[in-house]
Amino acid sequence: MSNTLFPWQGDVWQQLQQMRARLPHAILFHGAEGIGKTVFAEQFAQSLLCETPLPDGHACGTCGSCGWFVQYNHPDYRRVRPEILDGDEAGDGEEGEAGDGKKTAKSAKAPSKEIKIDQIRALAGFMNISTHRQGQRVVLLYPAEALNTAAANALLKTLEEPPPNTVFLLSSNSLDRLLPTILSRCRKFAMPLPSREQALAWLRQQDVKDADVWLAEQGGAPLTAYVQSQSEGRELIDEFLQHLTRPGIDGALKCAEHLQKTPVAELVAWQQRWLYDLFSLKLSGTIRYYPRYEKALAGLAAKVETGALLRALKSSNERRAIADHPLSARLFIEEMLLDYASMFA
Repeated sequence: MSNTLFPWQGDVWQQLQQMRARLPHAILFHGAEGIGKTVFAEQFAQSLLCETPLPDGHACGTCGSCGWFVQYNHPDYRRVRPEILDGDEAGDGEEGEAGDGKKTAKSAKAPSKEIKIDQIRALAGFMNISTHRQGQRVVLLYPAEALNTAAANALLKTLEEPPPNTVFLLSSNSLDRLLPTILSRCRKFAMPLPSREQALAWLRQQDVKDADVWLAEQGGAPLTAYVQSQSEGRELIDEFLQHLTRPGIDGALKCAEHLQKTPVAELVAWQQRWLYDLFSLKLSGTIRYYPRYEKALAGLAAKVETGALLRALKSSNERRAIADHPLSARLFIEEMLLDYASMFA
């Protein structure tokens, strides 16, 4: 695991080393989903625990501490993330931050989407015992927006009175979903998107076909683009986008019936990007996510009012907040597509 950062993370790693002289008790790594924040934070955790770190700040990878770390049994290290129900172990990395970018094994059990208060309380015993060889102890928590209300408040109390020799590393895809009080207790560290050239080079090294298409559709996030490219969902995405090119009542009902078993949150995200491209095309003539559909988007942009697009984007944001728990997937999708069709009626 030593020194296995993604190619686009070298510069930000050097920036991070400037903090080591006066290390804050909590660092919040934030940026777009799918750019490797958790991998980066985990590398930093290993380097903090390493007995003989290298001059560039990376862990040596050979000492006893590094040996424990790569086996996930270091006595001074804890990971906190949404648990797999019934105690099954998840693959290494949150959704969109899939470890080294490779597909991870999926548990047969459904994963929890929350970090719960019991997980935060369990840290108390860990933080009240002496550290191994009087060194640091490190807690990595991701994604931070998965903290439910009770867990967030419990974590806040710990951050307000941090135990000695303890560093909290948090990773977040969405700062606006975190309590302002937690944000105020952390040193924020921004993780930028890689350049398009860096991301495409990495995807092509992973033998991803149509890498430019996948990268554009995922907003420039290479790990999410990789995961999507390895899924069996290309046909579903194209079917959904084809429907968006021909909005109508009959099509909306048929599409909802056919795609009702597709994760609703994914459909909302695909439509959000489509709406953003329509809005961007109308205002500035540019397309970010779906350049393959430029002709269809241009035709639709000419027919829709800017105000209607703004209202649709607002509705789409509201839908995304509840998309993980729809009462009826089919009715949810029908309503979403019928609202979309009404803009062009």
